[in-house]
Amino acid sequence: MISQWVHAADGTRLRMAHWPGGTKGTVLLFPGRTEYCEKYALLAGDMHVAGYGMAAFDWRGQGLADRPAHRRDMGHVESFDDYRTDVAAFVASLQDLDAPKPWFLIGHSMGGAIGLRALHDGLPVAAAAFSAPMWDIAMRPALKALRGVLLPLTGVLGLGLSFAATTGPYKTMAFDDNPLTTDRAQFDYMARQLASYPDLRLGGPSNMWVRAAVTETAALMTRAAPAIPTLTMIAGREKIVVNHVIEKRMADWPMGRLMTIDGAEHELLFEAPARRQQALDAILAHFDAHLTAPPIPRSQA
Repeated sequence: MISQWVHAADGTRLRMAHWPGGTKGTVLLFPGRTEYCEKYALLAGDMHVAGYGMAAFDWRGQGLADRPAHRRDMGHVESFDDYRTDVAAFVASLQDLDAPKPWFLIGHSMGGAIGLRALHDGLPVAAAAFSAPMWDIAMRPALKALRGVLLPLTGVLGLGLSFAATTGPYKTMAFDDNPLTTDRAQFDYMARQLASYPDLRLGGPSNMWVRAAVTETAALMTRAAPAIPTLTMIAGREKIVVNHVIEKRMADWPMGRLMTIDGAEHELLFEAPARRQQALDAILAHFDAHLTAPPIPRSQA
């Protein structure tokens, strides 16, 4: 793995990891909220065996990228446009590295929202795969009913920089209560990384982040599907994102396919071996089928 700092146009210091060596092309891994490059080292190994290089990114506010000045353990942006700025910086850096093409996208959870926006912005990939994309956020019914009233007022009420309701500082998660994976080995792998490198830890999001996420996901769901061959996978036991919104989006995606991993939790690429292999095989078959795809047209956005 080659790691390097990348600077966004607004001066924010980001981090990119690159696993070179693929002969088929390069996979751009857009991670979810709280995630970081090293988490995906195992996936990079799988991609290498299959003939692909891979690059992963620490978005602003997480991993070893610059964190919020007011509280480094809080996930915070004022607008998801900040992540668009990050994507532009990462793409420029990959072009400087001459990362082999074609490029392909894997977007997980929050990275699925960032990735879908990037496709609309003309991200030059031959095909995309989404893993439990955050195209809406699962909330408790009472909170969801009030979000249209409360979230717009967070700035006025001075709550924008506070932890969102039901969240708070980072705390160690017990396997029996986790909504991420049914696999103890994968859960322990992720827990060991955070125990060994506490600087990678991240707590809950700010109210401002939630407002920005709700605004962005709602806007994305009003757009026509981009003209990109796309595989989207959802978890049968999903608790973090909203499956029926994903299903509705994929129902009118002319170049899209929806796949459910039965019995899986949110982290499809960190699931029990059979479920993880099912997801990995589907992604690789999808990418292999589009190695000679025609140039991707720019979005009209």
